[in-house]
Amino acid sequence: MRKQKQSQGHISIANGRFLSAGGEQRSWTLDPGLGSWLVHPCAAIYTVPHITDTIFCLNAEVAPENLHVNENDENQERGNWSKKSDYLLSMVGYAVGLGNVWRFPYLTYNNGGGAFLIPYVIMLALAGLPLFFLECSMGQFSSLGPVSVWRILPLFQGVGITMVLISLFVTIYYNVIIAYSLYYLFASFQRELPWSKCSISWADGNCSRSPFVTHCNVSISINEIFQANKSWVDANNLTCINGSEVYQTGQLPSEQYWNKVALQRSSGLDETGVIVWYLALCLLLAWLIVGAALFKGIKSSGKVVYFTALFPYVVLLILVIRGATLEGASKGISYYIGAQSNFAKLKDAEVWKDAATQIFYSLSVAWGGLVALSSYNKFNNNCYSDAIVVCVTNCLTSVFAGFAIFSILGHMAHISGKEVTQVVKSETITTTIQDLFPKVMKKMRAPITLGCCLVLFFLGLICVTQAGIYWVNLIDHFCAGWGILIAAILEIIGVVWIYGGNRFIDDIEMMIGAKRWIFWLWWRTCWFVITPILLMSILIWSVIQFRRPKYGQIPYPNWGVALGWCMITFCIIWIPVMAIINIIQAKGNIFQRIATCCRPAANWGPYLEKHRGERYENMSDSKKETNHEISNISDSRKPE
Repeated sequence: MRKQKQSQGHISIANGRFLSAGGEQRSWTLDPGLGSWLVHPCAAIYTVPHITDTIFCLNAEVAPENLHVNENDENQERGNWSKKSDYLLSMVGYAVGLGNVWRFPYLTYNNGGGAFLIPYVIMLALAGLPLFFLECSMGQFSSLGPVSVWRILPLFQGVGITMVLISLFVTIYYNVIIAYSLYYLFASFQRELPWSKCSISWADGNCSRSPFVTHCNVSISINEIFQANKSWVDANNLTCINGSEVYQTGQLPSEQYWNKVALQRSSGLDETGVIVWYLALCLLLAWLIVGAALFKGIKSSGKVVYFTALFPYVVLLILVIRGATLEGASKGISYYIGAQSNFAKLKDAEVWKDAATQIFYSLSVAWGGLVALSSYNKFNNNCYSDAIVVCVTNCLTSVFAGFAIFSILGHMAHISGKEVTQVVKSETITTTIQDLFPKVMKKMRAPITLGCCLVLFFLGLICVTQAGIYWVNLIDHFCAGWGILIAAILEIIGVVWIYGGNRFIDDIEMMIGAKRWIFWLWWRTCWFVITPILLMSILIWSVIQFRRPKYGQIPYPNWGVALGWCMITFCIIWIPVMAIINIIQAKGNIFQRIATCCRPAANWGPYLEKHRGERYENMSDSKKETNHEISNISDSRKPE
C-alpha cells in the first residue's frame, strides 16, 4: 500500500473509501509486496514498514485467518452466532439426536416400558433443567469453553477436563452409530431390502419371520402315534396330526442380518476379529461430514443445523405415521405407555441411574458442549428462555420418538409371535482448543478441525471390528454413566456451594436483567439442595448395586470390565490432579493456597470490558492472561 499524501493519526476504510482520522479522503494504492496483514483482537490490520499510519479494515473478509468472525459480531476475538435461530437450532441439534431416537427407546424398553417415563420426567425437572440453565449461563457470561470457564473456581478446573474427555470417548463410539446408519442407508438402495427375508447366503435354520413347527405328532398306523421332528416328518412324506404342532419362535431376518452381515459380530470381546471394511468407510464418511460442518466454526455449523436439526423431525413424523398403520402396532404402544409397563422396575437403582444419565445424555448436560455453544452468544441474550425451549423440545422429541420405535416393535412382535419384551436385545473439542490456543486456531482452524476428526476416526476403528459392538456397549456403560454423574455433581457443588449460588444469580442478572425473588425460588431450591443431593444419592445407590455389564446374554471378560474402570478413572483423575497443580501454583501457606483456589481467578468475568460494570471493574484482561492463571490471595477484588 503506497501513500500519496502524509496524514496524521490512523486511516480507516469505510464503504471502499479511505478516511483519515480527521475525516479527509485519502488516496491509496494496494501493493501486496509492501505491507502485510496482521490479526488484531478487534480487526484486521494492514501495516507498512517505516510508515506510522495503520489501516483498520471493517470488512472481515480481507483477513482470511479470521473468517469465523464478522463485523457484526459483538465479540471480535471469538465471534458470535450470526442469528439467534442459529444458536437455538444448534442447541436443539446438539441435544436432540441419536440419544432421543436410539438410546431413549432402548432404555425405556430395558427398564419397564412406560414406567421409565416416571423417573425420566422427575430427573428432567429436578436435575436436567437446573443444570442445563446453569451451564448455558456459565458459557454465555464468560464467553469461554468448558475448560477455561473454570476460572470461576480454579480448584475444580479438572471438572472441565473430565467433561471434555468424556465427550471424547462418547464421540468416538457415537460416530460409529452414525456409521451404522449410513451403512443401512446405502444398503437400502436396492429393489428389495436385504434384511426383509432370510437369505441363504447368511441366514441359518433359525431364521424366520414367523413361528415355525419343530415337532408334531404323526400316525404310522391306526394304534401308533408318536412325536417326531418336523424335518423327519417332511423327509418321509408324512403329515402332522392337526393341533399337535410344536412351534418355536425363530430369529427375525433383520436381527440375523444385523449380527451376521452388518456387524459380522464375533462371539465376544475376546475375539476382536478383523476390521469390517464397509463400516470403516462409513465411519470415515461420518467424520468427513463432521469436519465439513465444523470447517469454519460456528459460521458454518450454524447453517448446517438448519438441515440437521429439522430434518430428523420430518423422518420421525413419517416413521410415526407408518408405524401406526402397521398390524400389531398397538401391542408395542401398550408396552410403551399402557398396561404392559413394568412398574416393579422402579425399585431398581439402575433404572433411576439410567433415567439421570439419559437426561444428561439427551440434554447433553455435563458434557461441556452446552458451555461451548453458549459461549458464542451475545452477552445479553436471554439464556433462561433458551434453556426452557430447548429442554422441553428435547424431551418431547424423546417421547415422540418412542411412539415411532414401539409401534414398529409391536409389529415385529406380532409377525414373529413373540412378546414385545422378547423382540429386541439389549463442537466441544475444537472450542476447548480455541480457548487454550486462540492464535493458533485463528490461523489453522481448518487443519486442526480436520486433524481432530482424523485422529478420532482412527481411535474409533476398534469399534468397527467384529467385536466393535462390544466396545460400543462398554464405553457407553462406563463413560456415559458414572462419569457424567460425577462431573455434574462437582459442577453444581463448585458453582453453587463454593463460588456462591447468590453470586452466580447476580452474574445471570447482569445478562438477563434483575428478577423478583419468586423467580429464583425454584432455581435456588434445586441448585442448593435438591439437585446435588439427588445426584449424589443416585451415584451411591448405583455403585452399591453395580452389576457386571453384558451385551445381550454375553458377559464381558474380567479384563474388559477392568478396562472400563480404567477409562472412567482416566476421565475423572484430572479433577484431583488439576486441583493439586493449582494449589501448588498458588502462594502462601497450605490454607491460603486452598482458599485462593476456591475463589475466582483474577481474569474471571465477562469477556468484554463493556459488560463488566462495577462488579468486575477490577477484573484482569482475560485476553492477556493464561487460562490457568490463579489470583494471589493478596489480590484486591471488589467483594461480592
